[in-house]
Amino acid sequence: MFVLAPLVAALALAGSGVSSTTDLRIAVWPSGPEGEGAFAWRLRCDPVGGTLPRGATACRRLRALERPFAPVPKDVNCTQIYGGPQVARVTGTFERRRVWARFKRTDGCEIARWNRVRFLFPGAAPG
Repeated sequence: MFVLAPLVAALALAGSGVSSTTDLRIAVWPSGPEGEGAFAWRLRCDPVGGTLPRGATACRRLRALERPFAPVPKDVNCTQIYGGPQVARVTGTFERRRVWARFKRTDGCEIARWNRVRFLFPGAAPG
């Protein structure tokens, strides 16, 4: 009976949400990829953790979005408006799915995509 106690405790921890279903690494270059002064944050959800300011709010907002890291479809016409040199990269897992997404502000579609998740990039671009 005493031999089973550690096993039962380990199984309880494994099912309790101790391992996060969302674990993201966020890197932002406010002056572009060639610029200086990059920001780096980490965001974990379930349980909330990491270094991103207002992590609980970010987790809640991410869950409310449908496909927050999807790229701009290739067959879409975008306004040719330049939003700035900012670039961001988000990698890791989101709701147990792998993520590798690059964000930029080079046209209207990319600006809109950036703005949907700009709460992940505090202080990186005008909003």
